[in-house]
Amino acid sequence: MSKIRIFLVDDHAVVRDGLQMLLNAQKDMIVIGEAAEGNEALLKIPQTNPDVVIMDLSMPNGRDGLPTTSEIIQNYPHIKVLILSMHDDQQSLFRALKAGASGFLLKSSLGQELIDAIRQVYSGQAYLHPTAQKKVIEHVFHDSGEEYDDSFDLLSEREKEIFSLVAKGYTNKEIGELLNISPRTVETHKAKTMEKLNLSTRRDLVQFALKRGLLDN
Repeated sequence: MSKIRIFLVDDHAVVRDGLQMLLNAQKDMIVIGEAAEGNEALLKIPQTNPDVVIMDLSMPNGRDGLPTTSEIIQNYPHIKVLILSMHDDQQSLFRALKAGASGFLLKSSLGQELIDAIRQVYSGQAYLHPTAQKKVIEHVFHDSGEEYDDSFDLLSEREKEIFSLVAKGYTNKEIGELLNISPRTVETHKAKTMEKLNLSTRRDLVQFALKRGLLDN
């Protein structure tokens, strides 16, 4: 029987060690790689080709889980990503789902639930922690009217940097000089960013930036 190949992404080595011991003890699972943050994960995942990635949502010392998940799904759609989070809030849940995660699980409920969740997402199903399921149901049937447009969080760090500078009025040439890239490269990043955020004009861009508080500093 082939085993489920699992890749771990968490900024705490003790967490990765604990997960590795738990998962390798299962007859149908094997941990084939690990990383302390998103950029390291994106370098190693093509080499290890996992079936399931266990992704920490928040990694302050490197690339976070959301943009990493989005890039993994975009480049390797066959890989399933299961998000682990310390926070049981609706915003984190919807951000994870929008990034393309197949599951959402709280770190406080690891153990058998994690094992079950891995098997479920590997089989092609989605997995949500019970409280997360409730939040999805409440959102569908009792829409609060709030917008969860978190597309900005899915941009790369360079795209975010260029977006903020454009919103503040810098020209392509000025941005290129600041970031040591060509104006043409700036324009390419800007065009891709506008497309990802579904923005058509510079006015739309500035309004988006104001709404996100990107012009406050």
